[in-house]
Amino acid sequence: MGTTNPGIDPLLGLRAPQDPACDVFLTGTVFLDIIFTGLDSAPVRGTESWARGMGSSPGGVANMATALARLGLRTSLAAAFGDDHYGEYCWDALEQGEGIDLSMSHTVPGWHSPVTVSMAYEGERTMVSHGHEAPAPAAAEVPGGTFPHCPPRARAAIASLTPGRSEPWVAAAARNGALVFADVGWDETGRWDLDALPDLGHCLAFLPNAEEAMRYTRTDCPRTAAHALAERVPLAVVTLGAEGAYAVDGRTGTAAEVPAIEVEALDPTGAGDVFVAGFVTGTLAGWPLADRLAFAGLTAALSVQEFGGSLSAPGWAEVAAWWQQVRTCADQDPAALERYAFLEELLPATCASWSRRRAVPTIGFRQ
Repeated sequence: MGTTNPGIDPLLGLRAPQDPACDVFLTGTVFLDIIFTGLDSAPVRGTESWARGMGSSPGGVANMATALARLGLRTSLAAAFGDDHYGEYCWDALEQGEGIDLSMSHTVPGWHSPVTVSMAYEGERTMVSHGHEAPAPAAAEVPGGTFPHCPPRARAAIASLTPGRSEPWVAAAARNGALVFADVGWDETGRWDLDALPDLGHCLAFLPNAEEAMRYTRTDCPRTAAHALAERVPLAVVTLGAEGAYAVDGRTGTAAEVPAIEVEALDPTGAGDVFVAGFVTGTLAGWPLADRLAFAGLTAALSVQEFGGSLSAPGWAEVAAWWQQVRTCADQDPAALERYAFLEELLPATCASWSRRRAVPTIGFRQ
């Protein structure tokens, strides 16, 4: 398993012959994302709105997979793909364009790809999605032939927890030695019960946003919520939006907080996924907790300056360019620069530029 993206291998000094070929395994639904930006306001019923920008890219779980691959992690994705043009485009963009291993994925004949239309304005977004659940594949239809009963060996796995539902592959991944990182969506049941997340017990890290964390812990402060969550999971990471992120290591009692980097956001789609990918990268590389938070926040900030979710994810070249720029800007806060000084040891003296795929207004141009 490899990657087509040149750059830094953050785990280079840690790799050994007996290690799994896969750094991170994840599964989920791949959408085709169509993103409109440059809207002055939300669309109004009965009117026509024109967007100044538009992009198309793989979305859904592809956001996370691409972010991981662009940071140099060997990434394996299990997902269903439609046999329509949208599905073919997404498969090619992920496998050929990003070097993501799709050997655990499969194509479903006659199933159309899920689609999300995202409208970004005033730093927020509104989405409309359409799709049908893919039929469960027979073992013979999946080249790997083992998922979901036995996921591949991996250093880490990323799960999206759903209240009241357990995914057997999460426990299997943990038994096989994978460090499990999990986020969670909005609880439509309104119960906000941690006991309704059975797979949380298999997780190394839980990464909810501030609102989710406070509701699950019945607290009114996201930092207090992080400490409460750290009693249930070894690592609790709570994202604070424009304020940054706060994390608690329940094993050592260590807490860390890093403010957000102020940027002009073009499209926030996928920023949360990029944050998780950055945190996973730092954790697998063995960085201190504060450095992991800072790196995750930096990668998320860089991502919102481009169209789309998956193809807006930065790689090491973008990280190096940012570090070079901020060090040469006048009036920088020395304390703020010091927070990212750990990048000096990670980045080479010269980092080759790399023209990455970005979201484009349309797909399927004839060559």
